[in-house]
Amino acid sequence: MSRKLIAYFSASGVTGNVAKTLAEAANADLYEIKPAVPYTAADLNWMDKKSRSSVEMQDKTSRPEMADHNAPVADADVIFVGFPIWWYVAPHIINSFLETYDFSGKTIVLFATSGGSDFGRTLEVLEDSVHGAAHLMEGRMLNGKQDMDALKSWVDSLGL
Repeated sequence: MSRKLIAYFSASGVTGNVAKTLAEAANADLYEIKPAVPYTAADLNWMDKKSRSSVEMQDKTSRPEMADHNAPVADADVIFVGFPIWWYVAPHIINSFLETYDFSGKTIVLFATSGGSDFGRTLEVLEDSVHGAAHLMEGRMLNGKQDMDALKSWVDSLGL
């Protein structure tokens, strides 16, 4: 049986709620990827081209600083990485997270939430940020309230 970790970034709480349910369903540890400077509602206003999130997402090299570097990645074989979809990809703090840790020999399964987007080019964009992972896979969009049994079935179906 593999040791699992659910690492997630949640700006508004939606992805966090999903991550907590997934952690319970997968019998996994839970770690929140927090920015050093939390996002405000104004920072998340995607209609404002000068908002923090808009500026970060316009700059493909942007790597927001994380509040800590304490994720128990070394203790896990499988890491589920969750995030909201921003501009059809993962927020750049996910790149920050992936570029911070050594994922040698580990499997990374992505999951995301969104008000209307799918994964878009997320997998392709994140591939260069993951170092040494045995496998990086696009998982699922987990929008809305999640059913515990359905999540358990999905995790089991991955054969991890």
